[in-house]
Amino acid sequence: MLILVRHGRTAANAAGLLQGRLDPDLDDVGRDQARCVGGALSGADRVVSSPLRRALQTAEAFGAPVEVDPRWIELDYGVYEGRPQADLGAAQWARWRADPRFAPEGGESLSALADRVRPALDELAESAREATVVVVTHVSPIKAAVAWAMGVGIEVSWRTQLDQASITRVVMGPRGPVLKTFNETWHLGDAGPAWSP
Repeated sequence: MLILVRHGRTAANAAGLLQGRLDPDLDDVGRDQARCVGGALSGADRVVSSPLRRALQTAEAFGAPVEVDPRWIELDYGVYEGRPQADLGAAQWARWRADPRFAPEGGESLSALADRVRPALDELAESAREATVVVVTHVSPIKAAVAWAMGVGIEVSWRTQLDQASITRVVMGPRGPVLKTFNETWHLGDAGPAWSP
């Protein structure tokens, strides 16, 4: 099984900022969330992580060696990084939603993100048939993985929400990947869910 885990909370998450490639540490809540998700998924055969600290710190809670794969890094928000979501006007959001090839200045499009995540998924699919593979990453790569599993376009990203330290499971069936669960938060107890961007 392939298990996709969103990292725990950071202070930037709590402030409603677009983090993208910014590299803050988990905050106290995020560290609690990491312990919760690590405990819920103990015994993973393989743990893969984005290179950003918030993902790596969450991945360390699994108590297993962590493989770093830069293809799982978050979407590059370019000039939007570090800005509150509320600062982006309606026209900017509408443009982004209408065109998966749209990239903020200096950033990355959802289509480009999907193109880099798909090969990583294809490579993990075979081992995920026989073993439990956990990938600790970010909102946008998980949404790209969900689109891959469902055989739909990356546009589905705008119709999904992922909580911090949530679990999404993909089973490798005889006819390909199948989305089994999405945005599980049962394991977080008092540490969540507290959704923020």
